[in-house]
Amino acid sequence: MENEAVIRLGVFLGLFTLLAIIEQVIPRRTRRHSQPRRWLTNWIFTFANTVALRLLAIALPLLAVGAALDAGAKGWGLFNSIALPSWIEAIIVILIFDFAIWAQHLITHKVPILWRLHQVHHADPDIDVTTAIRFHPIEIALSMLLKIGLVYVIGPSAVAIILFEIILNGTAMFNHANIKLPLRLDALVRRVLVTPDMHRVHHSIHRHEHDSNYGFSLSIWDQMFGTYIAQPAAGHDDMDIGLEWQDDRPTRIGFSMLLPFRK
Repeated sequence: MENEAVIRLGVFLGLFTLLAIIEQVIPRRTRRHSQPRRWLTNWIFTFANTVALRLLAIALPLLAVGAALDAGAKGWGLFNSIALPSWIEAIIVILIFDFAIWAQHLITHKVPILWRLHQVHHADPDIDVTTAIRFHPIEIALSMLLKIGLVYVIGPSAVAIILFEIILNGTAMFNHANIKLPLRLDALVRRVLVTPDMHRVHHSIHRHEHDSNYGFSLSIWDQMFGTYIAQPAAGHDDMDIGLEWQDDRPTRIGFSMLLPFRK
């Protein structure tokens, strides 16, 4: 696991760059706000989240991958008690964790104190690949605690956790990207994976629309549990992104970082 961070960073930067280029070539929507200021703010959130996880690692030395190694050494968790081929275990682990993140996402919309944190993500007045990295540090830390707890319960391999994290980050950037997929391709892909058009509905200013399509990777959970909306009522070109009170203040880092604590 020595190269875990390098591998994940390399995949992240490579996919981010690729999707950012595609956004320029085949954009789905015209941006309505200053891209440089939005991107600066959203990248600052990424750096702040990295710092938050480093601080969490001081108080709780084993984050998700380390917890998987620790659980394996101690024989804790379901998969440390049964013998399965590694590829089958990896598939099951990815499904379990993807469902857990889907459920966590739904809960952040339903519990007021968690919504205060999560609204930082939704307050982005445009949506593109950088929206995928715009989360409040406290929410990121809470999400990591959920993953650590789940790791000790099911006892996945460290490799399976790394694969899940890479898939989650990659698909989140993909479905937030401002790219225009051919409609037939979108319809085909969204049978399994969340597409940009599918997830854009989730960023509508209308509550009934942003309380839908919670998936970051797999689309099956929303289809199974009745939280799926195929298209926004206003259409993708005319729909408004963000929150009902929306203005350009969320493009500024100071306002955005303090948003959960405002009345």
